[in-house]
Amino acid sequence: MKNNLVPKTQLLALVQLYALFVRVLDFFTPVANLAIRVYLANVFWLSGQTKIASWDSTLALFENEYAVPLLPPEIAAYMGTGVELGMPVFLVLGLGTRFAGIVLFVFNLIAVISYPDLGEVGLKDHMHWGLLLLVPVFYGAGRLSVDHWLHKRFFAA
Repeated sequence: MKNNLVPKTQLLALVQLYALFVRVLDFFTPVANLAIRVYLANVFWLSGQTKIASWDSTLALFENEYAVPLLPPEIAAYMGTGVELGMPVFLVLGLGTRFAGIVLFVFNLIAVISYPDLGEVGLKDHMHWGLLLLVPVFYGAGRLSVDHWLHKRFFAA
């Protein structure tokens, strides 16, 4: 009867190849993390830029279209615009990244709840952004960030 097991040398070569593959992925992980942060920051930043480009239209949207719970429309407009213009800066820098990610995640959730006419495509976009925001929330900013530098500088033993 013939033995169908993989010889030890081939198995060792496969394990070494896999280890190399993991090292390459580990090397590029900080770049991927930064790319996710920059992508998300751009989405929210551009939305904030649209709001300040026509403030009267923004106020009208918050008064007539968006149903932000618990806040008067004008305060909601200022707060929403502030979040969209402020948090992306923190996200790109990787400064207070988890906090910025949580704020944007909640903001994104409120946007979905507050705008009943979002539509299927808009809902998918917000779901996509919400899931991507969980990366910096759960994993932090990674090595290419101010958070990482601060941690190394002040908290590493």
